[in-house]
Amino acid sequence: MASTLLDNAVSQFSRLPGIGRKTALRLVLHMLRQEDDDVKAFTEALTILKRDVKYCRVCYNISETEVCPICSDKRRDTTVVCVVENIQDVMAIEQTGQYHGLYHVLGGVISPMDGIGPGDIRIDELVARIAAVYDMPDKEDGNEIKEVIFALASTMEGDTTNFYISRRLKQFPDLKLSVIARGISVGDELQYTDEVTLGRSILNRTPL
Repeated sequence: MASTLLDNAVSQFSRLPGIGRKTALRLVLHMLRQEDDDVKAFTEALTILKRDVKYCRVCYNISETEVCPICSDKRRDTTVVCVVENIQDVMAIEQTGQYHGLYHVLGGVISPMDGIGPGDIRIDELVARIAAVYDMPDKEDGNEIKEVIFALASTMEGDTTNFYISRRLKQFPDLKLSVIARGISVGDELQYTDEVTLGRSILNRTPL
């Protein structure tokens, strides 16, 4: 490229997922056409996002506070925890308006081909979270977890993760384990499933 500054900017944009150099160049040229205040607002938004966004200490969803708005919402059903792969899946399920329980974000799925084992995702944290409330003598405060819903992608990795976690949770005999209905095609990612299908899959979940 004629300009080193332009080339550097394109290189940074092309590091984003799904952004090739042609798209990166188009984005950079678009930014150059914007007013200085608009560009400043854009860069400040990214800086603040990186600086201030946290992971919820309960479910590991993104949050601006130590506990995310979903976990701190008194109207949510705290007896049900939906296990998902990533934050995008939380957003997808929330958009259906059909689920009112809590979440647990694993941060991935078990994938030996990619070198991802059970210790690389938040399975231990899920087990500890359930164990912490399972044997509470007084469960009238609504902290008891009665059901865990597995809402992972219908892939070999997703099914392997479901099976492994279900084995880990067998130590809680009264805990109900269920998996979302297979209205979602095998191999489909949750975040790309339409809201109606995903909502029905949550409502029509089946025992695991």
